[in-house]
Amino acid sequence: MSPADTHIPDPAAVAQPIGDPLGEVLHLLKLSGTFYCQTELSAPWGFNVPKVDGVLAFIVVTEGQCWLEIGDRKPLLIGQGNLVLLTSGAPHILRSGPDAKTEDLASLPVRKITDAYETLHYGGGGDVTRAMYGIVRFDHAAGQRLMAMLPDVLKIDTWQGYAGTWLQSTLQFISNEARQLRPGGETVITRLADVVVIEAIRNWINTAPEANTGWLQALRDAQIGQAIMAIHRTPAEGWTVETLAKTAGMSRSAFSARFTALVGQPAMQYLTVWRMQLARQKLSETGLPLATIADSLGYTSEPAFSRAFKRVFGVSPGQIRHKKEASPAQ
Repeated sequence: MSPADTHIPDPAAVAQPIGDPLGEVLHLLKLSGTFYCQTELSAPWGFNVPKVDGVLAFIVVTEGQCWLEIGDRKPLLIGQGNLVLLTSGAPHILRSGPDAKTEDLASLPVRKITDAYETLHYGGGGDVTRAMYGIVRFDHAAGQRLMAMLPDVLKIDTWQGYAGTWLQSTLQFISNEARQLRPGGETVITRLADVVVIEAIRNWINTAPEANTGWLQALRDAQIGQAIMAIHRTPAEGWTVETLAKTAGMSRSAFSARFTALVGQPAMQYLTVWRMQLARQKLSETGLPLATIADSLGYTSEPAFSRAFKRVFGVSPGQIRHKKEASPAQ
C-alpha cells in the first residue's frame, strides 16, 4: 500500500475511533494558515496590526520580550516562552517598549518565502526579540464554535510538567528552523505552529473554570456528550429527539430539558445549525453541486435545505457559492 493510499486529508474521517466527545472536537480542529511570520526585532521597534475578521492571531516569543496593546486593555508583557492567542481579530499593537514608536505592519520590510510564510528583520539595533506571529482560521464547524467560546485574549505564561518540556522543545525547534531555513523548513514551522496553537486551546479547556460551561460542559456530560458526538459523526442521519435521547440513554423529556440547559438550544436546533455550518464549509471549499451537499447532510429536498440554510445564516447557499467564485485565487 502506497503512502497516498493511507493519507487521510480530512481529520473528520478518523474522528470516530476516539470515543470521547471533547477529544473528537479537538481532533476536528482544522487550521488553515493565512500567514506566518518569523521575526527578529531589535529595539526600539513597533508596529500596528489592522483588524482581520474571522481569524485567530497568535504570538509566540522564543527570545526576549515584547508588549501587546489591544483596545483599552492594560498593555500586556509577553516574555520568552509565552504564547498569546487573540481570537477576535481586533486591531492591536506590538512593540519593544511602552513608548516605542510604531509603523503600519504593511509598511515593514518583510521577506516573502512562500505564499504563507514570511520573515521580518526590523528595528533600531538594540536588544533582540525573536517571535513567531501568525494568523490562522478554523475551517471546521467545531473550530468555529470553539472560537466563539474562547476569551478575546488568551495568554499562556507557564506550561506545567510534560507540556512545558514539550513546548520549550518545540519552540526551540521552530527557532532553529527559522534561522537555518533549510529546504522544507517553512512547512515544518507552520505545521508545528498549528500544533502549538491547538495545545494552547487544550490547555485552556483543561484549566480555565469558564471552559466547563455551556457547549464544552455538554461535551463532557456522560449522556448529552454521547448525543452530540452522534450528531457530529453522522449529521445526515434522520435524527429525532427520541433517537437522540435513546443514544444518550435518557427519557425524551429528561434529555430535551438537559440538552437545552447545557447547550443553550434544543437538540433539533443544534442539529440543524451543525448541518448548516458543515454545508457552509463545503460551499466555501468545494465545487460540489448544491443537491449533493444537501443530500450529504440528510436533506432529500434541495429547497428545504436552502430554506434551512437561509434561516441559520440569513443568506442563501447560492450567495455563499457566488462569494467563493468571486474571491481572488489564494
